[in-house]
Amino acid sequence: SGAGKTSLINIIAGLSQPDRGTIVVDGETLDDTPRGIHVPTWRRRIGYVFQDARLFPHLDVRQNLDYGRRMHGLADDTGQKKRVTDLLDIGHLLDRRPGKLSGGERQRVALGRALLAKPRLLLLDEPLGALDEGRRAEILPYLVRLRDEARIPMVYVSHDAAEMRQLATQIVLLQRGRVSSFGGVKVLS
Repeated sequence: SGAGKTSLINIIAGLSQPDRGTIVVDGETLDDTPRGIHVPTWRRRIGYVFQDARLFPHLDVRQNLDYGRRMHGLADDTGQKKRVTDLLDIGHLLDRRPGKLSGGERQRVALGRALLAKPRLLLLDEPLGALDEGRRAEILPYLVRLRDEARIPMVYVSHDAAEMRQLATQIVLLQRGRVSSFGGVKVLS
């Protein structure tokens, strides 16, 4: 819709650099244009789930889940993997390739991959946007559980007010690249 939602989270993720400003996550400065600071994407420990899941088609679900952990040099944590696969109900999918998964299953695997990389912040860019109404209804409860159980701050981008009412604790409304409102769910009224 041109409001700048995806641009903003791409900047937070380090995929784009801000023209000006400062980004601080968990007390660490990731971008500070006046001081010339730009921490590369791979050093930010930020999970990112895209609208289209972006799983590796040549890897099975188990290998896709392990990818983020391996790329960050993290030890294999069987207990954490079990907790994440249980949370997202994807344990029965581990031997399948992405092409054999539904859209909702692919999104749950993408969420699992992001979580297993142990991010300090999770960015979700319209993760339900490419799904039909039935698949949205299927995956939304997993996002609510994730919010309640994972204890990872999330930036959730959506233009769907109903989704935001179910998931958000704080909302920032953007219009034409500017913050137009900030606060609890009441800002959607």
